[in-house]
Amino acid sequence: MRLLILLLAAALAGALTLFSFAPYRMFWLMPLCLAALAELAQREPKRAFWLGYVWGVAAYVSNFHWIYASLHDVAGLPAWIAAPLVLLLPVYLGLYPGLAAWLACRAHPSPWVRWLIAFPAAWELGEWLRSWVLTGFPWAAAGYSQITESPLAGYAPLGGIHLVSFLTALAAGALTMLARAKMRGRLAILIGAAVLLGSGAWLRDVEWTTPIGKPLTVALAQGNIAQDLKWSPENLENSLLTYYRQVALTRADLMILPETALPLFLDDLPSGYLTMLRGEAKRANMSVASGIPRRTPDGRGYLNAVTTLTDPKMPYYAKDHLVPFGEFVPLPGLIGWIYQHMNMPLSGFSHGGANQEPLTLAGQKVAFNVCYEDSFGEELIDPASRANILANVSNLAWFGKSEAMSQHLQLSQARALETGRYVLRATNTGMTAIIRPDGEIAAVAAPFTVQVLTGFAESRQGLTPYMRVGNLPTVLACGALLLLALLLGWRHRGRH
Repeated sequence: MRLLILLLAAALAGALTLFSFAPYRMFWLMPLCLAALAELAQREPKRAFWLGYVWGVAAYVSNFHWIYASLHDVAGLPAWIAAPLVLLLPVYLGLYPGLAAWLACRAHPSPWVRWLIAFPAAWELGEWLRSWVLTGFPWAAAGYSQITESPLAGYAPLGGIHLVSFLTALAAGALTMLARAKMRGRLAILIGAAVLLGSGAWLRDVEWTTPIGKPLTVALAQGNIAQDLKWSPENLENSLLTYYRQVALTRADLMILPETALPLFLDDLPSGYLTMLRGEAKRANMSVASGIPRRTPDGRGYLNAVTTLTDPKMPYYAKDHLVPFGEFVPLPGLIGWIYQHMNMPLSGFSHGGANQEPLTLAGQKVAFNVCYEDSFGEELIDPASRANILANVSNLAWFGKSEAMSQHLQLSQARALETGRYVLRATNTGMTAIIRPDGEIAAVAAPFTVQVLTGFAESRQGLTPYMRVGNLPTVLACGALLLLALLLGWRHRGRH
């Protein structure tokens, strides 16, 4: 009975993490939920893995419940298949919190070593691993909960979201020790917390990059085409007309249309459509880029691309980090049968390739990424270093009216902080937004509306510390701390 109560408490603490992320943004809740896990594991160290595992499964089910809407409500997958698939990802991701709790308790019997050294290091190493193992799924990393309301967000330009995740877990360990330390220990913890949070608040005011040239007027289209209509032949004319009208009525230096806004292959667009669209853009002296699928140069595959429509050469960026099960089919011989039950067009995209050049729009270098790619901060360092502005095009109609849109917006805010650049987000249904280099939202369109969000963006130059060093220093430091904790534990066991 005692173990059952502890497991239920761990599940509750994990599930509550949903409210630490956007749209709720209760950033202080994440350290409390992690501290609850630490306290439970400290009370039952022999069950630390299972407590961490249950915490993780509950957290990821809570945060990613919208996957069911994607599979069942939008893609049309029967509930008996969709429900187990929704659980599959959290069942896998829960291994990382479980291992972090187990390593912390295994490292050393001292709570100080467990929760101030081993746990934050093991937690962050787990976050880093799940950001690339099996192509990676870094959504709901603890650090994102701190973007942008928490003082810890100030550390993102120094070490990226992984440093923020480490500090969040460290704060949780400090809370755990604050409840059990003596007066001198509590004083040391409080002083350390004041220095950590005060430094983070000060770092928020540091400008790591500098503006160049005059601000641009930018326009971000939001067509609000429902996913069940997006690829429907009966709705094709409406989709093309919606975005044509938005271009025709807009006056800006730069306009961006969302991911697959034009739901045809580029060479299948109706005759004269591009000519008319270019004519409207030329009258406004406006550069226009749009998400549109296009065939690979050899004609054997197709790409999820963003194309500069107003350049006769039509240069493009093609998505490289594809979504498994959504944009490509892993192990088709084993799971290909599932797609017979789904309405999922274009589920076999080809990779766009690494080291693609930024697109030149309105005289500026713009580094694009497509939807899910915005989750991978280190992958955007090189494109951002060669560009002045970042842009993300997305189609989040897959996730219905869930928290997924707001969570994705929070990812873009982290990318702005990490690179010190404006991020322009053009989405089909939301959240279309202009994000400043400090991660704050300059403007955002109301979701599920047809509109063009207009505003200003500055071109920026220079590199943040994170762009210079990437994730390696944080990962190495966490590895060293975990090794230190294990060595201390080995010496302690040798003496006793």
